[in-house]
Amino acid sequence: MNEDRKAGGGRMIRGLLRQRHGARTRELIRQPGGFGLGQVPTRLAPDATTSMICGYCSTGCSLDVHLRDGQAVNITPTTEYPVNLGMACPKGWEALTPLGAPDRATTPLLRDEKGRLQPVDWAQATNVFAERFKAIQAAYGPESVAFLSTGQIVTEEMMLLGALTKFGMGLVHGDGNTRQCMATSAVSYKQSFGFDAPPYTYADFELSDVIILIGSNLCIAHPILWERICRNQNSPEIIVVDPRTTETAVGATQHYALDPKSDLVLLYGIANRLIAHGWIDEPFIAAHTNSFPDFAAHVAPYSPEIVSRRTGLTEEQIERFAATIHGGRRVSFWWTMGVNQSHEGVRSAQAIINLALMTGNIGRPGTGANSIAGQCNAMGSRLFSNTTNLLGGGDFTKAEDRAHVARTLHIDPGLIPARPSLAYDQIIDGVMEGSIKGLWIVATNTAHSWIHQSNLRDAFERLEFLVVQDLYPTTDTARLADLMLPAAGWGEKEGTFINSERRIGVIKQVSRAPGQALSDFAIFKLLAHAWGCADLFASWREPADVFEFMKQLSKGQPCDFSGVDGYEMIDAAGGIQWPYPEGVRDEFEPAERRLFEDGQFFHTDGRARFVFDTPRPVRETTSSRYPLTLLTGRGSSSQWHTLTRTGKSAMLRSLAPERPYVEINPVDALARDISSEDTVSVVSVRGSMTAAAFVTATVAPGQVFVPMHYVGTNQLTSPSFDPHSRQPSYKHCAVEVTRLGE
Repeated sequence: MNEDRKAGGGRMIRGLLRQRHGARTRELIRQPGGFGLGQVPTRLAPDATTSMICGYCSTGCSLDVHLRDGQAVNITPTTEYPVNLGMACPKGWEALTPLGAPDRATTPLLRDEKGRLQPVDWAQATNVFAERFKAIQAAYGPESVAFLSTGQIVTEEMMLLGALTKFGMGLVHGDGNTRQCMATSAVSYKQSFGFDAPPYTYADFELSDVIILIGSNLCIAHPILWERICRNQNSPEIIVVDPRTTETAVGATQHYALDPKSDLVLLYGIANRLIAHGWIDEPFIAAHTNSFPDFAAHVAPYSPEIVSRRTGLTEEQIERFAATIHGGRRVSFWWTMGVNQSHEGVRSAQAIINLALMTGNIGRPGTGANSIAGQCNAMGSRLFSNTTNLLGGGDFTKAEDRAHVARTLHIDPGLIPARPSLAYDQIIDGVMEGSIKGLWIVATNTAHSWIHQSNLRDAFERLEFLVVQDLYPTTDTARLADLMLPAAGWGEKEGTFINSERRIGVIKQVSRAPGQALSDFAIFKLLAHAWGCADLFASWREPADVFEFMKQLSKGQPCDFSGVDGYEMIDAAGGIQWPYPEGVRDEFEPAERRLFEDGQFFHTDGRARFVFDTPRPVRETTSSRYPLTLLTGRGSSSQWHTLTRTGKSAMLRSLAPERPYVEINPVDALARDISSEDTVSVVSVRGSMTAAAFVTATVAPGQVFVPMHYVGTNQLTSPSFDPHSRQPSYKHCAVEVTRLGE
């Protein structure tokens, strides 16, 4: 810990102890709207059963929560909800367990002069927050403080955070950890369709006769969606494109184990074959798209021979892939992190979109170019966190969008930045270079999840003040904080999530937050008071008030849900997919709705665009010193991200290896005298981790796989980023594996 930071913190603490804001803070905490310490779920009967959306992945399952004496005691999946239809994965069944963990944060913690985190009250914590960050801005300029947020809190909290930081605190730079999972898809849809608009509904899994999964281990990452495929009565062809023989690949009818990061070449090669055979929907292309002739010319050189050489697939496989698409009446294309987390993820996602457009597989049941999000509220973050776009899907650079937000929120338009934020990696670079001196991290474990950890830890040591707001003071990131703010978790507050298929669902308070922990919403309101900008948010009394602002901000946008009449309506309807505008409710009643059924897209001319580019080489190739390609991904359906929550459950821990492991092919293991269960070192140019070897043919020779959940994984990963989305490429770097001695 930097000595200057410790000393500065001590001087500030002593000064703040002389201030007399405690009474006002205690008064605010007692107000309604989720401020109360030890809150109780007063809106529910003490022995009720209520349903709400799971707080883990983007599938958005509904869970029935059973209360006894006002406390949540058990969970079962909701039987009639249109997402999960009575199913739940292991994480959902155990969703309550993390709330009762013994290491919950129960009071604010402030680092003292000796570098120790010590309990303080909310008055002191909020005043330290404001004074330290204001001092940094006074010394280095308003852009010297930034925030990093999340896809894990409710949408109303995201919007309040984005408004507080950008309009109240005067920050320009803030990004969310959805940059790590969904930025690629957001940019791809905006450029291709004119808006960030996943077009599908989950019913399409059951209606397709050809299902193509690219870079998606759906069986593990989104098990309920794999169950939806299993309900398909059309005996579909299931094509999996993935270097590993994943659990999903085992269940496929066709598996294309291409060389890592050759996706874009393969997709252009498939387009080449479809065009060469005349297997395209020319009327749809002519009526609803732009730039197809240019795209056709671009893919003309991608012959089967060239694509085979660059992907490791045979020419026969490439032809069969194209023929399967042609043979389908309803073809759906799906992708997740294997595409998104790539040095050229945006163009790869758009190559998938191009295949759907050129074959007319969009806007009809069982079709679509469909990105599945990662986190429970990634879609809410994309629309309302005020990070990658202005609230409601607007553009910071457009005066009319800033004016719309200002009118809706009754604020001075001059408070709204006229330019977008730096991206997540650029904020970290700013810390490293010294232009950003203060950082606020909300509900994300950056010191585990971010790429190239040794660089990140070095950057954090250069900060003058680091604030972490989370459920646990024991996360890798919270341990580094100068100030730790204790937050309520899922089930301890209320609001909404938006899932991958654009379905808005309700979160309810079914449990008390422990100790002095508060909802993120309440914390943001207290910080607004301490900062001196509380008047801007006087009408933002509780999340339901913010939901009304969200409706107004969405009005007239492709994501318009101004016709939604509050949380009760959402609950009764089994979730509501946007768009759901005012005045046209009758035609928007179906529980399952997809976009582009009329062939109209969101560009001003109503057409979709074919977007393409020349494939780029990976940043880091293998060498004699690092001859193996490292792949990363989800290791188990019972694990979640950095294990800060699932790691609290003994049951979930029992379903996955607690000891880090690396999958290695038998050929590579034999060459290194490695057997299963041997302790090995996995080393890249950036760092190393110790793991147990798992010798298996699920990875090809020359490749190894390590789950992302272990803290050592990102000691290895390479800081390579897509130039359009700034999303990191977690899935490819060069390593060596060596057996360690006894």
